[in-house]
Amino acid sequence: MSSLWRLNKYLYKYKGYLLLGILFTIISNIFVMIPAQLVRVAIDYVVESFSFYQMFEQGASTASIRAAFLDFIFVFGVLILAMAFLRGFFLFLIRQTIIVMSRLIEYDLKNEIFAHYQQLPLSFYRKNSTGDLMARITEDVSRVRMYFGPALMYGINLLVLFPLVIGYMLTVNVPLTIYSLLPLPVLSISIYIVNNMINERSEKIQRSLSGLSTFVQESFSGIRVLKAFVREEDSSHKFATASEDYKEKSISLTKVQALFFPLIMGLVGISTIITVYVGGNQVIDGTIGYGVIAEFILYVNMLTWPVTSLGWITSIVQRAAASQTRINEFLDEKNTITSDEHLTEDIHGTIKFQDISFEYPDSGIKALKNVSFSIHAGESLAIIGTTGSGKSTIANLLMRMYDPVSGEIIVDDHPLKAYDLSHLRKNIGYVPQDVFLFSDSISNNIGFGLDHIPQEVVEKAAKDADVYQNIMDFPNGFETRLGERGITLSGGQKQRVSIARAIAKDPSILLLDDCLSAVDTKTENVILNALKGIMEGRTSIIISHRVSSAKLADKIIVLDDGKLVEEGSHETLMASKGVYAELYEKQTQSGETMEK
Repeated sequence: MSSLWRLNKYLYKYKGYLLLGILFTIISNIFVMIPAQLVRVAIDYVVESFSFYQMFEQGASTASIRAAFLDFIFVFGVLILAMAFLRGFFLFLIRQTIIVMSRLIEYDLKNEIFAHYQQLPLSFYRKNSTGDLMARITEDVSRVRMYFGPALMYGINLLVLFPLVIGYMLTVNVPLTIYSLLPLPVLSISIYIVNNMINERSEKIQRSLSGLSTFVQESFSGIRVLKAFVREEDSSHKFATASEDYKEKSISLTKVQALFFPLIMGLVGISTIITVYVGGNQVIDGTIGYGVIAEFILYVNMLTWPVTSLGWITSIVQRAAASQTRINEFLDEKNTITSDEHLTEDIHGTIKFQDISFEYPDSGIKALKNVSFSIHAGESLAIIGTTGSGKSTIANLLMRMYDPVSGEIIVDDHPLKAYDLSHLRKNIGYVPQDVFLFSDSISNNIGFGLDHIPQEVVEKAAKDADVYQNIMDFPNGFETRLGERGITLSGGQKQRVSIARAIAKDPSILLLDDCLSAVDTKTENVILNALKGIMEGRTSIIISHRVSSAKLADKIIVLDDGKLVEEGSHETLMASKGVYAELYEKQTQSGETMEK
């Protein structure tokens, strides 16, 4: 329960709903008890009146007595019906307070978790899977809501109804109360055990279903590979095996669920039999009237669901506590990427890396080792290197997705840590290697970097990125909606839309992180020609493993295994006959071979 205590702030926030819910529960239970008392009085009245009625012979007086008797019974019926309506009305109010409160808490909790996710650094996302993040904000929050909703509602009802009903039963007849309630503790324990079995088997079914869904998704996504390697039969066999496992677990759950209601009905029946037997003996002895037996049977039935729900509530609380523990693990994660001074000065784009070393915290890979270089505002720099040389790490450090282990990054004579994070990133136009476009219109994708971006700015950015005509060729132009991850567009079009998105916010620094690796040489040349105009007046950093991308840059640095091995212009590096010249010759020869 300790993990759930931190949620008490929400109960305090919505204390009005909670207090009204408790009040309505008390009133509702009063209207539950009154009909049982009316039934007792009515039955005793009927029995006594019938005995009195038999003493008279048939005549005029007999008819008037019979009419008065029926009128009295009708009044009882109307009163019982009125109590039922009033109880139903207050049950409605209970749900409009406590259940609505649980939904409001669910809304707040999801927003709190999502907002916290947004603040966490990139390292958090590298060590946690997307599925796990989704599960905690959906499944786990839903279980916590069950604690604030049904569990709290039925728990309050249990705490209110038990003292009222049992207290009153004891004032009527102590022995009959004790005997009639004997099976209820057994019922509660039995339901708790059965409910735990149901939950345990339900969890196994969920895991089995998750595995089955993943297998089906992969099979359909990779259907071309399956057909190419003629593995359809093998795939069907694996699916049948997974389906068999799911079927067995489902049948196992059904068998346990079949115990639930028979168990309740059986123990309630035993309680009713005991009440009738003990009460009948007391009626024979003249201790109580017939109505008391009927009244106690109604009370036993009133207490059946609260006692049954006790085991269910306990199970819900346990599951909610486990889920909140998982949620707390992420809520307790701290963002180590913070600003020291929250500077919001204009950024011109002079950048210095001074003895930068970096090691990825999750994998322990040493990505950079004492790297130093500088670039003046408005100049362009190309960072060339093979896969794993540390190129993309420089982009991550410049945008403060990570902080270096040692060394310092200076931007416009200020340490990078001094800048406000949002201000820094707004001044960097980033084009990633793995282009991500949202399932939205092309216009909204290009204007993603700003809150309210004018359409003319969007169109200008598209023209600068040489993708305007491609967009206009679509039937809906800029309002064309893209499929998942931009699947509607070709590889080159996606790259250029991504470049347009980066420049639409008019950044001081343009950062291209190997964004041309997925396109062919012809498309690369088209995009590079478009970039010439875009890069003018901006500090531009082109990260690539292709030397052809470096020809736009004023300065080139070459990385190898996290170390800076060469630095200079294209002509200087070619003359030195080092790593850059070797890469250039290999890639040029490869390109010529491919053309042939």
